[in-house]
Amino acid sequence: MPVIRNRADFESASGSRLERLIFNHRVWIVAVCALLTLVLGFFATRSEITARYERMMPQSSPFIRNYLDNVGSLRGLGNSVRIVVENRNGNIYDAAYLKTLRDINDRIYLIPGVDRSFVKSLWMPVVRWTEVTEEGFRGGPVMPDNFDGSAASIAQLQTNVGRAGITGSLVGNDLRSSMIFVPLLDRYADTGRPVDARAVRDAVEQVRQQAGNGVNVHVIGFAQLVGDLIHGLMQVALYFAVAAAIAAVVIFGYSRCLRSTALVIWCSLTAVLWQLGIVHLMGVDLDPYSMLVPFLIFAIGVSHGAQKMNGVMQDIGRGTDRYVAARYTFRRLFLAGLTALLANAVGFAVLMLIDIPVIRGLALSASVGVAVLIFTNLVFLPVLLSYVGVNPAAATRSLRASDDHPFVRLLTPFTRRGPATAAVLCAGLLTAGGLLIGQHLKIGDLDPGAPELRPDSLYNRDNAYITGHYSLSTDQFAVITKTPAGQVNDYKTLIEMDNLEQTLRDLPGVQTTMSISGVSRRNTAAGFEGDPRWMTISRDPSVSTDAVNNASVANPELVNNTRSVAPVVAYLSDHKAETLKRVVSAVETFAAQHGSPDRQFLLAAGSAGIEAATNIAVEKANHRMLLLVYAAVIVLCFITFRSWRAVVVAVVPLVITSILCEALMVVLGIGVKVATLPVTALGVGIGVDYALYLLSVQLSLQRQGRSLADAYREALNFTGKVIALIGVTLASAVVTWAWSPIKFQADMGILLTFMFLWNMVGALVLIPALSHFVLQPRKAAQVRQPIANGDIA
Repeated sequence: MPVIRNRADFESASGSRLERLIFNHRVWIVAVCALLTLVLGFFATRSEITARYERMMPQSSPFIRNYLDNVGSLRGLGNSVRIVVENRNGNIYDAAYLKTLRDINDRIYLIPGVDRSFVKSLWMPVVRWTEVTEEGFRGGPVMPDNFDGSAASIAQLQTNVGRAGITGSLVGNDLRSSMIFVPLLDRYADTGRPVDARAVRDAVEQVRQQAGNGVNVHVIGFAQLVGDLIHGLMQVALYFAVAAAIAAVVIFGYSRCLRSTALVIWCSLTAVLWQLGIVHLMGVDLDPYSMLVPFLIFAIGVSHGAQKMNGVMQDIGRGTDRYVAARYTFRRLFLAGLTALLANAVGFAVLMLIDIPVIRGLALSASVGVAVLIFTNLVFLPVLLSYVGVNPAAATRSLRASDDHPFVRLLTPFTRRGPATAAVLCAGLLTAGGLLIGQHLKIGDLDPGAPELRPDSLYNRDNAYITGHYSLSTDQFAVITKTPAGQVNDYKTLIEMDNLEQTLRDLPGVQTTMSISGVSRRNTAAGFEGDPRWMTISRDPSVSTDAVNNASVANPELVNNTRSVAPVVAYLSDHKAETLKRVVSAVETFAAQHGSPDRQFLLAAGSAGIEAATNIAVEKANHRMLLLVYAAVIVLCFITFRSWRAVVVAVVPLVITSILCEALMVVLGIGVKVATLPVTALGVGIGVDYALYLLSVQLSLQRQGRSLADAYREALNFTGKVIALIGVTLASAVVTWAWSPIKFQADMGILLTFMFLWNMVGALVLIPALSHFVLQPRKAAQVRQPIANGDIA
């Protein structure tokens, strides 16, 4: 483009209609953007971080539909918290310990959102003992009604605990601790709003802090986990500040221009404010997963903003007026930037197809953010640069000795056959190795406890204590037995439930099982003087009904009041994907063979059952999501370049990076789950930016008849150095997440760092190498010019 030193010599009517609309009305653009920043910034400050149990569930899964259809009859198998109070100085049969336990129990009982009817502990009357005497059944609450802390009442409590058989479930195996089981409601009874997991966690933590010196309190459960995640994610603000500082330092180190660096950072931060404000106005709250979206929007904004800054800087360095330089840069890079942002948006939007609300929330937030970037970084930033310009000395420095730059000398040879062949062969070997390793990629959690947190986190230490001192695992997989009203008492139903228990107990990874069938079997024997020959399920309807009714007194969670729904609960040794798959397969086979219209065995409830449903949804979505992302990226690239050859050159490096990312997940022991599923889609959407900017300039010059080597050299000078700069900047910023106490954030940080770097390397090395074989000048002439008025000076 011609160098125009005086704005008066520039034809303001030139350029596209969009360019004229923007730059001929700059004042209005700045005023509107400033007003939007103030308004949306205000609403952004009102954003809240929340988390709800049902948002983690794949809503269309038949498992989840079965659970939600029967959730009222499955109390205790949904969202719950387990609180274990350990006596540091003895066992539970201590007056001071029991007083502390009662105080904790009473405070927990009154926390808003607790389903008080089903709370269980030594101090709750629903926890009962039962025995058979010569006069019949006799029983009562485990905690004596007249308990006063005396030696006699403590001895009575010890007797009752033995009668109730709760050692290993509500009382620790070593008798040094006891559990308070706290199921939570779905919604607050007074307001109807969903129960706030963070508020429950904060209330429990307050009880823990005030428990006293003689006890240790261990807490696990979804609300506690999410609360810990939210509190840990408060550090995201610190990482965000670190990332912004790193980006500012690196960009300033490259440009040596304070004003343009400040504008790039400011426009990217503006995009974040707009995104948070719009999402809040849409009624969508942040959650532990979408909390990471603002950083991604900032990162994408910095990437595009640096390209605009670099274009303006080089034009001003040639002597062009800053207003004209801004318009030239807009002409060259708007289409490439728009296509790249649309590719980002599509990558995020595809996540909406995954029927897990937290991922859909992430996708919605990210899509809004990318849409905002079209205005803040493709329109607002060039307009601001047309007013402010860049430092003249920095602009002159940006053009000095470009062709002799070591970076250019290092990469230009990849346009020749020898280096190009070597690069393609190396890429092929890496791809083959990645595919081989990636075959071992696992779905779901690969570690015990809560993999979202560090192994040494307080939550996982609490989980280790509870699993080590109690016989019943916290990983519960429940099969829902459903019949017409009153038919759970039927002999055929009870015997089939008993058979299902036996099938499950035979599976590796299942510790034990529990159902109303097994408990009623023991009650039947108790009703006949404990005769072992009566340890069975009676065919007599009155006997079986009486046994079920007696069993339901102490175990109301095992059957509903209408005797139409009863869970068969399997306690698993872990929640790894292999264990869950094994249980699901066994239950599906059993249900197909033993189910009937009047007796259904439905999957699934319990924490492990919901996780199994989530794993199935993630596994189905994983490769389908990637295929859709790539399909969208290919279409957008084809629309931009109108050449399948250019599409191949742009997309192949992205495919290689995706394959290597999956291999890295195998090496690092990271499974594909809700937290990591979006990473590869995000990497593809963001990574295509590099190819679009670099190829747009390269193809523009090849169209003018320049050789591949010359075209690529000019593309490196114009956009390539900035691509390298942004790749390193973003990787340096994201890698700080590796030190986060939130393990899934650390995992995402490592994977995104890898993808940022490899997408950058792939763009700079493989694009010229592949272009040598696919886009030689004679073929490049057939490629449509991808930039409006896109010749570069």
